[in-house]
Amino acid sequence: MSAPAAIRLFSTDLDGTLLGNPESTRRFKAAWESLSSEARPLLVYNSGRLVDDLRRFIDDGILPEGDYWIGGVGTQIFDVRARRMMTEFHSHLGEGWDAAKVRELVGRFPGVQPQPDEFQHEFKSSWFLDRAPRSAIRALQQQLQAAGLAVNVVYSSSRDLDVLPRHATKGGALQWLAERLGLSLETVLVAGDTGNDASMFRLSGIRGIIVENAQPELYEATVDIPIYGSRQILADGVLDGLCHHGVLCVLPRKEESRLTRADMTPSFQMLFSGTRLGSLSEAEREFLRTAHAKALEVLRKTITPLGFAACSPTDNVVTGTDANYRSVWARDGAITVWSTLHIDDAEIRAAQAATLETLLNATAPNGQIPANVRIDDGRPDYSGVGNIASIDSGLWVVIALYNYANRTGDLSLLYRHADRLQSVMNWLSAHDANNDGLLEIPEAGDWTDLFGRSYNVLYDEVLWYRANVCYGRILELTGRFERAADYLRWSQKIRGRLLESFWPSTAPVTEARPHRFADRQFALGDTQYLLAEITPFAFNWRCDTYGNILAFLMNLLDVERARTAFRFMWGVGVNQPWPIANLYPVVQSGDPDWRAYYTVNLLNLPHHYHNGGIWPFIGGLWVRFIHRLGFHEVACRELVRLAQLNQLGRDGEWEFNEWAHGATGRPMGKARQAWSAATFLHACHELDASPQAPAEG
Repeated sequence: MSAPAAIRLFSTDLDGTLLGNPESTRRFKAAWESLSSEARPLLVYNSGRLVDDLRRFIDDGILPEGDYWIGGVGTQIFDVRARRMMTEFHSHLGEGWDAAKVRELVGRFPGVQPQPDEFQHEFKSSWFLDRAPRSAIRALQQQLQAAGLAVNVVYSSSRDLDVLPRHATKGGALQWLAERLGLSLETVLVAGDTGNDASMFRLSGIRGIIVENAQPELYEATVDIPIYGSRQILADGVLDGLCHHGVLCVLPRKEESRLTRADMTPSFQMLFSGTRLGSLSEAEREFLRTAHAKALEVLRKTITPLGFAACSPTDNVVTGTDANYRSVWARDGAITVWSTLHIDDAEIRAAQAATLETLLNATAPNGQIPANVRIDDGRPDYSGVGNIASIDSGLWVVIALYNYANRTGDLSLLYRHADRLQSVMNWLSAHDANNDGLLEIPEAGDWTDLFGRSYNVLYDEVLWYRANVCYGRILELTGRFERAADYLRWSQKIRGRLLESFWPSTAPVTEARPHRFADRQFALGDTQYLLAEITPFAFNWRCDTYGNILAFLMNLLDVERARTAFRFMWGVGVNQPWPIANLYPVVQSGDPDWRAYYTVNLLNLPHHYHNGGIWPFIGGLWVRFIHRLGFHEVACRELVRLAQLNQLGRDGEWEFNEWAHGATGRPMGKARQAWSAATFLHACHELDASPQAPAEG
């Protein structure tokens, strides 16, 4: 078999691909400009932004200049060296296009709002249409065709509606440019993250990079073609893909691209005032190396023949209901698997597989994954605390299983448990009793057992979205492409419903967004985070920090909303005295959300347990959340503080306890928790703070 042709042109999307994390964007710029002119392919930016808007990223030094800019979702091509718009491309677009008629017809469509003038031009009519179903997009397409217009309707990110000439797509413009340059598509590489990038990937012979934060609409569009899927996000995912395809061999040192306080926008400079930033000292790095080693020790102590136990069986005395800690828990075990996949260690890899095998083998005939399986006798428990179903058990197992298979390349679990996995998804789907895309959760039916949330619960809905994406990818890995597309398509509906319901807006109600009882309360204002809970008659306005963090790490929440949520959480001090409390503000006695059973075992008193307790495993996710936003130095400081929390203990140092009191910061719960150690290790890995990472300097 002959080697693939050398890449001669690289076409990449901007927002959500090269742009989103300023530190990784800097790394791309440095890496690209380090290539010699002989080795460097032509660089083409292929964006929904118009050329004039795109230009500012070059003028501000954010991106390398590139060779050609394709703007307006494939309606403009700018030759950078010649400094001219390639107007000859317009004759290719004009057939069957009438901009005025398009504006008139689309403007009458229910729910649309025009995008600002800077996003419009003669061959691009752009609108906002929130969470529109596929049927609405098809209806609009049919209306335009019935009026004699030859158009292409592109809908992406559950919001952006572009009506373009029939031949205008990112892929169409790229193909036209490649032909004009005399380049075969076999020498072209593309990168993207949303549905409006799909036309690039569908070009015959093209090679592609899909970044890890891609939306399921792009996975759906490319489900049947071989594409390199990076396990890294944004520009780091692009760099990873460029390495995979042999374009780049040496990547820039990450410490050279760090965002300092002076580089931040004024609002974030103020947000972090009083926060010590800058590179870690050697003493701090040595402390993290010690913490990393201690976390590995804890993780190994939780390994049993059945997989990862919730905590070290030899370091905890259990009595009464505490006996359930001597178990492989579905959520704890799955999170531990997800968080340790970067570790190349035979014992830990075997424990990952054993954890998933144990839980899948215990699947009930109706498809329910057990809450836990006891390590002493292998007995599964399907009800958990309070005899309430553990809805998130199945969600987490599907997510962890996909990540395990994707990381290791071991598909044996997928094939061996194919029927069980389908029954798991069927059982979970049955909890969407009204078929609106969201699950209805029984009270205290997830990880916050003995805590009164129910109906549409943020945490569970985020996992439901991600489980559908992951199950779609599982079906893709095993060659069931049509079925995979079904689940990827459904995940898009879940995402739209979730954002509509949990991020209230003062935007007017339209036919595309039907009126509900709770809209009367939502109309009071806009929120700064995803709400904790929605019911048909009310909503819980508290900030579930865990749910918001997961929403970003699971690629549901976009960067701008994630930054807004982060500003709120940091501003109110959810990371004080340690990172991080799971709920803000806590529920006090007498509050409408208070339940009498919060006093059971004194678990959910204010600042206790699920009522604003500090959870080190969430702290590990918090560090990754901050780092993913592009605040590496802030994330490093939070990692050191998380290590200090894990160093504390009730009986001795480095207990990696289950939780800590939200006000005093003192450790509580069982010692040597698997997920407390695992998410800390994952955070160290992402921040290059593991012992193998080079010192900054």
